[in-house]
Amino acid sequence: MRSAWLAVGSLAGIVALAGVAGCGTGKKADTPASSSEFAAAAADHNISANLTVLTNRTDLVADGTMNKYSAAFNKVYPNIKITWQSAKDYEGDVKTRMSTKDYGDVLLIPNNVPQADYPNYFAPLGSAADLSKTYRFVDRGTVGDKVYGLTGFSFSNGFVYNKKVWADAGITTWPTTPDQFLSDLQTIKDKTKAIPYYTNYKDQWPLSSWHSVIGSPSCDTHANDALATTPVLLTPTNDLGVGYSLLYNIVNKKLSEPDPTTTNWENSKGLLANGQIGTMWLGSWAIVQMQAAATKAGQDPSDIGYMPFPAQTGGKFCAVIAGDYQYGINVHSKNIPAARAFLDWEINDSTIAADNQAVAAKIDTPLPAALKPFTDNGVQLISLTEDKTNLVSKIDNDSQVGLSNPENWQKLVDIARGAQSGGLNSFFSDLNGRWATAEKADAGS
Repeated sequence: MRSAWLAVGSLAGIVALAGVAGCGTGKKADTPASSSEFAAAAADHNISANLTVLTNRTDLVADGTMNKYSAAFNKVYPNIKITWQSAKDYEGDVKTRMSTKDYGDVLLIPNNVPQADYPNYFAPLGSAADLSKTYRFVDRGTVGDKVYGLTGFSFSNGFVYNKKVWADAGITTWPTTPDQFLSDLQTIKDKTKAIPYYTNYKDQWPLSSWHSVIGSPSCDTHANDALATTPVLLTPTNDLGVGYSLLYNIVNKKLSEPDPTTTNWENSKGLLANGQIGTMWLGSWAIVQMQAAATKAGQDPSDIGYMPFPAQTGGKFCAVIAGDYQYGINVHSKNIPAARAFLDWEINDSTIAADNQAVAAKIDTPLPAALKPFTDNGVQLISLTEDKTNLVSKIDNDSQVGLSNPENWQKLVDIARGAQSGGLNSFFSDLNGRWATAEKADAGS
């Protein structure tokens, strides 16, 4: 799974997951008050409450980072006490808790809760028309004309890389095509001692990041929705096909680690930081972690760079930004005004997004320093429409293709390195056949 600020695996997948057990089967919860009343009450800085906030960042709870944010919040709201509850299996644990009324006061909305069921579980935060003027990805938390979840922040997709390794190989500009990217990796292999690319195969979840290539090569904001009416899933020129092909060729040309079955995610951060690895495809959330690893290893954190996918449309790179977890308020909470105060503070006033070099929820917030190279080089940041997400998810599930399933990408790596029979064409053919059958069956759903 993807490691991010609030979750190891929190960067929300483009393809929606299946429904949570018990969700959508109960009576819609009565809303204790209107969202405007919540907001008005939250404006009282003397409000008192004890709040339970759920997170899966067990590490940040353990090392005291979360308590530092609580302390900053208490400078504004001194009478609201925050108790953090963390879980390693966040999705599973919260799924179980949501069959009761006890799932905290403020929480990250699990990805496996159907959006249509949000009113059953979360308090309304305001109208979509109003909130969309201020925040990104409001549509993700909207049911009818009301918003029940707000995205905390967003991350871009791209390659995190060691700039010194690339410079030592004589490469100082970003590749603009997949072929040029492969050529650059070969140059790194020939001229340095670094592993040009690292798959993080064994931990599986980093491979899922390749699914987020959708939208970048084509610069098409409707690229994911288009999958709902696409009988041929993979071609040599569409986004997924280009992404699958690039990873296949990286491995097939022996430009990745010699034995992917021995990779280690935690170790890989230090290896990239000290120049033993050149490049990894990861969300921009990884930049801070790689910089921290560089500092720990006595290396220069400014050597950690970030580049877009090697493809251009109209002479420009495009990178997709995808929303992280959404914040929601338990509709059964007895402390909704205080919970609203905390949620608003997290999104509007805390340093959480800046600390993690994330794209802030508020539209008018400048991009983080880590993405300054994107700004300087005219990279277009786009977000994908989600009008047909549920249908894409249904086709994906019915076809058993598993667009974001890391085992799918592991199979591609195994074929590329000769550990499984077949080739890229047969891999494409298998997925295309299954997708076409499901897409035809689900048409009109």
